[in-house]
Amino acid sequence: MVLYIPNIVELIGLGLAIDYSLLIVHRFRKENQEGNETDALAATMRTAGKTVIISGVSVAIALATLLLVPIPFVRSLGAAGIVVPLVSVIAALTLQPALLSYFGKRGVTPRGFTGAMARRDPMQGVIAKMARMSVRHPLRVLAISLVLLFSITGSILSLHVTPSSITALPKNLESSRAIDTFTHKAGAGIITPHEIVIDLGSPALASAFPVESARMKLVDALSTDKEVFITASGVKAPFVDPSGRYLRIFLVSHHDIGAPQTVDLVKRLRASYLHDTNFPPATRFYVSGGPAQGFDLISALRSSAPKIVLLVLAITYLLLLRAFRSLFLPLKAIAMDLLSIASSFGILVLIFKSGIGATLFGTYHLPQIEAWVLLFLFALLFGLSMDYEVFIVSRMREAKDRGASNSEAIVEGMAQTGGVVSGAALILIAASTGLILGHFAGLQEVGVGLAFGILIDATIIRGLLLPATMVLLDRWNWWLPASLARALKVKASPLGSRGTRL
Repeated sequence: MVLYIPNIVELIGLGLAIDYSLLIVHRFRKENQEGNETDALAATMRTAGKTVIISGVSVAIALATLLLVPIPFVRSLGAAGIVVPLVSVIAALTLQPALLSYFGKRGVTPRGFTGAMARRDPMQGVIAKMARMSVRHPLRVLAISLVLLFSITGSILSLHVTPSSITALPKNLESSRAIDTFTHKAGAGIITPHEIVIDLGSPALASAFPVESARMKLVDALSTDKEVFITASGVKAPFVDPSGRYLRIFLVSHHDIGAPQTVDLVKRLRASYLHDTNFPPATRFYVSGGPAQGFDLISALRSSAPKIVLLVLAITYLLLLRAFRSLFLPLKAIAMDLLSIASSFGILVLIFKSGIGATLFGTYHLPQIEAWVLLFLFALLFGLSMDYEVFIVSRMREAKDRGASNSEAIVEGMAQTGGVVSGAALILIAASTGLILGHFAGLQEVGVGLAFGILIDATIIRGLLLPATMVLLDRWNWWLPASLARALKVKASPLGSRGTRL
């Protein structure tokens, strides 16, 4: 799994760096139309630069919570998750302004077809028209969006997780072909045996008659289990250590390491078999091997996941509360992020478990999803989705502070940032295809989850659901009581009069 880290870190770095670069260049080009280059650069960093800081901190916080998971591999992803967004922010706030100052207007002025596209008024573009449609028919757009999203997320009900799977190794490897041949005859469990270690408490007890009798009784009981294929035990090495204190029993089950049948066997070993023996009272039992380690990994992830999710949500809310100067916009942003993540998980189930599109995308057809992938996708997609939310809503907040109505602010924010968000999303989706085309199941799952999560977020959620929801919230979008504003040291945002739709 550690081998995955460089690929994933490169993807995150590429995506964030391009996101921030696009946002700053787009704003600089806009400001350059209205004044000299120095003033334009100052205005760009005052507005887009602030947005980049908020976005980068949001992404870093989401990924940094992976450090709380008691698994070294996941913690490594968390460490990388702190460094990459912060470096991207630093580059966007230092190197990019220097380059913009050096190259000036000529460095960001497109020519030819792209120049003609850039000169078009974004307020008359497709994204602006979609925003106006959402403003005029918010309930209809909201209903259609939710139906689409819930039809995708419904497949989560059949989601099952696994620590890993030997069936998902690249088929072009000679070792993988050998494993396939071997497991076809003996079952997938032959590659990852269970191991029971028995600590008798004192040396030289392994050869004692009561211990030998208890060992044979335990082996006989294990052999009758329907999931056990082979039991291996003995009175010499490697089953007994030289001191005679420790015994080892190996079990081979019929199924793969993360299969439900294998997990149930681990539970039975720990809960029943090892407690109904005639070993000496001081004897201690340990169940190890690949299946038990996988079971413990899943348990660790499940116990830490709720804490991580709650921590991410709480910190993000407080950060956006100050950034947006609103009580309800952060709640809406979090709800939409969770919908985006749930949609990504639903797509994983549809493609990898149900096999829909597996042939088209060249992905594995697997009964389960690797557990670490879900936790990592949650942190990464939450950060990236919040990235897009901050881009769009910050521009809406600017328009609102200039005196625009709720509807006008929504349309302007969507029109002015929609192209940046769409471009950034397309680049990240393209970068994710590199993981999908790989031969490792874990990387394929990350690639598919990330690509479809971003696609759904940039289209259904940000393009339709966001403006429709903000129209329905109306004046409550921008409300921040004076008492709370003083505590946050920001300008208050009183509850204005009800707005009108365009």
